[in-house]
Amino acid sequence: MNITVFCSAYSLDERYTAPAADFARLLGERGHTLVWGGSHAGLMGLLADGVKEAGGRLVGISVDLLAHKTYEGADELVMTRDLAERKAQLLARADAVVVLVGGLGTLDEVSEVLELKKHALHDKPVVVLDTDGFYEGLHTQLVRMDQEGFLPRPVAELITFTADPAEVFAHLEATA
Repeated sequence: MNITVFCSAYSLDERYTAPAADFARLLGERGHTLVWGGSHAGLMGLLADGVKEAGGRLVGISVDLLAHKTYEGADELVMTRDLAERKAQLLARADAVVVLVGGLGTLDEVSEVLELKKHALHDKPVVVLDTDGFYEGLHTQLVRMDQEGFLPRPVAELITFTADPAEVFAHLEATA
């Protein structure tokens, strides 16, 4: 399965890196392909290293403005002109999407993927690894949008939240 992962390119505290490392190991051990932003920096680099060490395949989708941060050991590296093209490629290559902790770029990516799914432009599973309650606010906001009629599909059809890396794969493999 090609699993696109959105996450931070910054170095983070161990409370965030340890679950990400577990997730990366499981992804590689289960024979999946990581499709990610193609960077060696921060959590992106940790993720790629973990997947590679566990025997998984790496497909990086980077952008010209970040060419200096590309991951040297990717099995495939695609360069895009801009961030919009990068997001489109990340989704096009995905069988599923997983969201790890991240900043504004990650929030932008997951918002776009959910907007497209809301309009039935894809039906790929989207799972958030909610490490240390990082995405509690997003979950609360989505539930409120659903309850107050802002979403044409229930939240549970759009996205799944879990705090356990193994549960991410249980969900993805059950929906594959």
